[in-house]
Amino acid sequence: MEEDLKFKRILLKLSGESLMGKKGFGIDPEVLKFFAREIKKVHDIGVQIGIVIGGGNIYRGLSAADQGIDRVTGDYMGMLATMINALALQNACENAGVFTRLMASIKMEEIAEPFIRRRALRHLEKGRVVIFGAGTGSPYFSTDTAASLRAVEINADAILKGTRVEGVYDSDPETNPEAKFFEEINYLDVLKRDLRVMDLTAISLCKENDLPIIVFNMDKEDNLLRVVRGEQVGTSVGNLELKIRTSINN
Repeated sequence: MEEDLKFKRILLKLSGESLMGKKGFGIDPEVLKFFAREIKKVHDIGVQIGIVIGGGNIYRGLSAADQGIDRVTGDYMGMLATMINALALQNACENAGVFTRLMASIKMEEIAEPFIRRRALRHLEKGRVVIFGAGTGSPYFSTDTAASLRAVEINADAILKGTRVEGVYDSDPETNPEAKFFEEINYLDVLKRDLRVMDLTAISLCKENDLPIIVFNMDKEDNLLRVVRGEQVGTSVGNLELKIRTSINN
């Protein structure tokens, strides 16, 4: 059943840390099941879904230098971590009754298809959720940049970045109760204020292609569904006028 939706093709960006739940490391199976249910709700109303997931719950390439590992090697290790998360999410989605395809930016034919843009588009058109693993396939690029790149390549209507807070604030709301919430914000304001919604390369790519980013709380039930329906959820990042609310908690 299809609805009149604001976003009909999305790129959902999830952090690896989001899979930890309340654990300090690894993957919480209950979080996986919850994400799969939320993805299924959106899939069932006709939204075409691509997903990029990070690997920070397992390994961060940026921390490699502290462990005596060079940056390039560390980044490749991080790409492998994203594949572990991608496989886990694929399994959860399939168990929830959603057909998926896993595509990787580096060759690993036994577990994933190679990323080929036309093939990815065909999977989306056939109603399969496509999970993009291994980042861009090149070191020095984050999974935020991979999400922006894949979103542009598949002609997504928006990037939906699922987080554990309500959206974008002027400081960390988990440590500063006075943090101001942005309802809408311009790409340039994100960069000028160093809000770290996504990294510089990712934001610049979105700006160049006029690709909106919606930052929202993925941990709240039905939030993903509300976003694709066009309800005011989270923060909209794009070519917009700055709107600030001091609080969103009623």
